[in-house]
Amino acid sequence: MRPDMHPYIHAQNHPDKPAYIMAATGETVTYRQLDQQSNRIAQLFRSLGLKPGDHIALFLENNPRFFEICWGAQRSGLIYTPISSRLTAAEVDYIVTDCGARLFITSKYLADKAQELSTLLKGVTNRYMIDGTIAGYESWEAAVARQPATPIADQTGGHDMLYSSGTTGRPKGVLPVVEPQAIDADNPLLAISRKLYGFGENSVYLSPAPLYHAAPLRFNMSVMKLGGTSVIMEHFDAEEYLMLIARHRATHTQVVPTMFVRFLKLADEVRLSYDVSSLECAIHAAAPCPIPVKEKMIEWWGPIVWEYYGGTEGNGLTMCNSKEWMAHKGTVGRAVVGTLKICDDEGKELPVGESGTIYFADGRPFEYHNDARKTAESRHPKGWTTLGDVGFVDADAFLHLTDRKAFMIISGGVNIYPQECENLLIDHPKVMDCAVFGVPNEDFGEEVKAVVQPRNMADAGPALADELIAYCKRNLATLKCPRTVDFEAELPRHPTGKLYKRLLRDRYWQGRESKIV
Repeated sequence: MRPDMHPYIHAQNHPDKPAYIMAATGETVTYRQLDQQSNRIAQLFRSLGLKPGDHIALFLENNPRFFEICWGAQRSGLIYTPISSRLTAAEVDYIVTDCGARLFITSKYLADKAQELSTLLKGVTNRYMIDGTIAGYESWEAAVARQPATPIADQTGGHDMLYSSGTTGRPKGVLPVVEPQAIDADNPLLAISRKLYGFGENSVYLSPAPLYHAAPLRFNMSVMKLGGTSVIMEHFDAEEYLMLIARHRATHTQVVPTMFVRFLKLADEVRLSYDVSSLECAIHAAAPCPIPVKEKMIEWWGPIVWEYYGGTEGNGLTMCNSKEWMAHKGTVGRAVVGTLKICDDEGKELPVGESGTIYFADGRPFEYHNDARKTAESRHPKGWTTLGDVGFVDADAFLHLTDRKAFMIISGGVNIYPQECENLLIDHPKVMDCAVFGVPNEDFGEEVKAVVQPRNMADAGPALADELIAYCKRNLATLKCPRTVDFEAELPRHPTGKLYKRLLRDRYWQGRESKIV
């Protein structure tokens, strides 16, 4: 029997059950409240002339109203685009214009940027603000309150259209190619969440990441489709996260490797003082996880750690549980959506064990919104699709990532993938975060550079640089090791854990017409 799969059903069966709880304030939205508010929002959308297939944009922090809006759009057939609250006004304007949003929602928390946007967003006909208003924005709460809490007559399933983070150029809007469907229809992520991760109505899902990112957004929506409860952290803090597991008896969570590192850097007397025994499933992705870090997490949390590799594009997915990972350390799993193909620069398939561009065959179709060129660049001549990452498949069909293709270092004609050095450095006791990339070298074209965020900035200096280089040389071939180390108080990471390596790398290439030497 198919499980009940929509908040409107849970509102009938368990009206007072929390759909989600805001971690810091304790504000709780029940399934009855979520159903009523999302109905009012769908009614508002229709009253403004928005029809299925139209676009709206959300520019919000982790706000209590976030999921009410998403579910209102989902049940009225709209395409909703959450936008990073860390972007500049110009970047927000680009995304809103590119996606063709007719309605824009922000909050008083972001009033400064909203003020800058008041003279932009030329194509938007309706602008709203939550928790107060400024000139140019209507009150979201007042507009919603005027609508009835009954379902609209033409309910149909809407979905997200998210933008890639754009570290290699302008962000790309990822538009799934889907047929019209019912609001309570199944989908591949929902099926995987039920069958492999054990999501269900008894799940308590702790969400530590920004909701505008693909994984937190879609996992939380899955939890609410299945009738569980989400606990939403407004901002990530390692010790607070552990405290929330214990307080709410969280059963499921999704994190990124940098969060694992933050947990393990806590003093043992702090880290081990919280009861995390309620956790049944901890999912991680977004960046490769250093092997020593994951080994320590499995030792601490037990064999409940799942890893996957995929992207906002949803074109394919690999996955592995703790047992599989321990037998293939460093893997990101075997394909569960699509079929893996590893190809060289000419598109020729490579044998087992050789690194090349990772493609998925027979995966889910997608296109980059308003960008036929980028869509074409993601395609193999045989129609396979890629996210641009590099890796190899082992003899048991497990995928191992080696790097983003754009950050491969070519030194003296040798290809160097910096992820291996990063994985080593992050395990050094004096290192909090690190990035490794190529910088100009007149003799070899490029040389390896490390930029390190030390645990204690007072340690930064030549002595620590020498110690880290020697540490690398003890564990890696010299050609893979940094020639020099620079220090930063904090590396530029997206809240989801993705490192903006290009921002660091570009500093060392300034004044050059080409970054190919």
